[in-house]
Amino acid sequence: MHKILLLTGLFALLGASYVKPLTGNWEYGGGIYNGKLEPASKDYTLRRQYDDAHYTALFIEKGAEPIPYEKGDYVLKQDTCLETQTFSAEPSKLLNITLRYHYRIKNDTLTFNGILPNGTVVQEYWKRVK
Repeated sequence: MHKILLLTGLFALLGASYVKPLTGNWEYGGGIYNGKLEPASKDYTLRRQYDDAHYTALFIEKGAEPIPYEKGDYVLKQDTCLETQTFSAEPSKLLNITLRYHYRIKNDTLTFNGILPNGTVVQEYWKRVK
């Protein structure tokens, strides 16, 4: 009986600590910045490609090759995403700075909530690309 309880507790602990990576492609669907709604652009698409520990952000215009505009590393811990930008095509004050976001995946929507170093409160929505 003790072995069954130990195994049940171990599986519960492992299940609680396992966090599914963001692996796949996600398309920006808009966001709220300091309380102001900003829809996704109709002129271009922003897409993020995640593997188990890294991401690449792409700027995509119709009829053109995708342009990588940002790359970085990420780590998931329960409901927190720690993201570190390691490349930016534009000058960036966030290069090599780790940002902390609360993240949630519901159905095919990834939501990031956080506060940027400049104080901007963000809530972004990303749709899974199939």
